[in-house]
Amino acid sequence: MAPASKKQFNINLLIPFVVVALVFGFTIWQKYRASHDLPALPQVQQPAGKRTAVLFFVEDGTRLAREARELDPCVGTDACLKNVLEELVNGPVGEFDTPLPDGTVINMVRIDGNLASINLNKVFAETLPSGSSAEMMAVYSIVNTVATNFPQITKVKLTIDGDGKLLLPHLDLSDPLVPDYTLEMPPTPPSAKTTVPRASKIKKNSP
Repeated sequence: MAPASKKQFNINLLIPFVVVALVFGFTIWQKYRASHDLPALPQVQQPAGKRTAVLFFVEDGTRLAREARELDPCVGTDACLKNVLEELVNGPVGEFDTPLPDGTVINMVRIDGNLASINLNKVFAETLPSGSSAEMMAVYSIVNTVATNFPQITKVKLTIDGDGKLLLPHLDLSDPLVPDYTLEMPPTPPSAKTTVPRASKIKKNSP
């Protein structure tokens, strides 16, 4: 066999081995890359840092007062609102008094647009001190706390274990309530009685 023909034969014999080696190498490289290139993880929104909530408690037994409270991060408006209200239930850390009866529980919180629906347990209504002032302080400590910390909420509906037509002895909670910040003002002292001067008698001229 001529040298040129023999060289051509060797090249033709070598080509299949080169092709097989390339295919095998490419397959190995793909497996290596797949094992080392981790898929990108979806972006998860992490909770922000500490947040400050404003809670309404009772001062001097006559009016509502604000207390700031630092809270842990939360996710979701409903969950954040429930967390704030649970802090209100826990009571003040300063010199204020709690307006809510011991044993009050926030069963459920739901937000629909500008309306927040808050379901409380029966303890709230059954053990609330009698008197219109105590009822006002308790109810509006909740309503004002909600509206102050969540400005998009302008109305609050309170229910007891799902009862949507709640009647306290002095308050009708059947309809949603709006915040009342006048309850932070000290009570107006009774106004002094004004004496109306009597009309002076007109003497008639003697004839």
